Amino acid sequence: MRVLVAMSGGVDSSVAAGLLVAEGHDVVGVTLKLWGGESDTGCCSVSDTQDARRVADLLGVQHHVFNFGDAFSEQVIGPYIDGHAAGLTPNPCVACNHHIKFDKLMIRAAALGFDAVATGHHVRLAAVDGSYRVRRGVDMAKDQSYVLYMLNQGQLARLLFPIGHLTKAEVRQHAQALGLRNAAKPDSQDVCFIANRQGGRKGFLTRHLGESPGVVVDADGTVLSRVASVQAVTIGQRRGLNLGGSAEPRYVTDIDLANSKVTVGCKEDLYTQTQPVEHIVWADMAVAGPVEVQVSAHGIPTVATVDTAHSTLCWQEPQRRVAPGQAVAFYQGDLVVGGAVASGAVDASLKG
Repeated sequence: MRVLVAMSGGVDSSVAAGLLVAEGHDVVGVTLKLWGGESDTGCCSVSDTQDARRVADLLGVQHHVFNFGDAFSEQVIGPYIDGHAAGLTPNPCVACNHHIKFDKLMIRAAALGFDAVATGHHVRLAAVDGSYRVRRGVDMAKDQSYVLYMLNQGQLARLLFPIGHLTKAEVRQHAQALGLRNAAKPDSQDVCFIANRQGGRKGFLTRHLGESPGVVVDADGTVLSRVASVQAVTIGQRRGLNLGGSAEPRYVTDIDLANSKVTVGCKEDLYTQTQPVEHIVWADMAVAGPVEVQVSAHGIPTVATVDTAHSTLCWQEPQRRVAPGQAVAFYQGDLVVGGAVASGAVDASLKG
């Protein structure tokens, strides 16, 4: 099989390529050039590209670089900035997987005659009743199934995830056995285009949106403090609100961009029986009954029913509100069956 392997320069994708070569596949490596600005993690940097090329040379396979920088700016960075401007908290890694790694890259691979695309994601592929599902990786601490909920059957049929059956420790052992220089390379942890040394998320948004100062109020409207930028605040946030010490922790429960106002309350004020969502997708057929819902990369799944008619999750037990713009993934056991994006608009028929 002719396989195009997305090689980031990290140990996971390097071992994925090595395993496929060992299996006898015709492997070609590719590194995606997405972000050329400042970064803390080295993602998309010249050194990462060099690491990927060294691994490809060691494995005896070709290596190429695809420049998807324009698409990344248009479909990941732009919507991230616009989302915050609209009061959302987008997940750029989900957007990158959706639009770049598993769309644009797969289209390019098909045009070049490759049979499959492989990545170093810690997930597995499962066949269920004649269709495909993303399955959690063996190493739950590294499982990346949450960010791949949007993959459809056409994409899953042409994907390979060679390391999903390995723990991270086993991946590094394979890398050492192959003599890879990046066997001990640390994992990238942060969003590639947001540098902590440049003020992190708040600094990035301020540079692109300017400052939007606002007031922090309680449920009665009493002004408690001020924040430098309302657009950098997110639902559920506790720190960075200039509230000082208080007997009870306070959390952001509402953001009113039009009036530059952030409302805070106690932890219980964040809990709700329903969660509005949008852009619902299913891996194959829609699931009518309860599913387990994960609202962050390594969050604990909780049970809900997906009310597609009203674009709402109905929790079995009240749960904390999900910040609008964040991804929510649906599971049955360790299989991903779909997902959606949290929104802020509740269907009027569900109110009261």
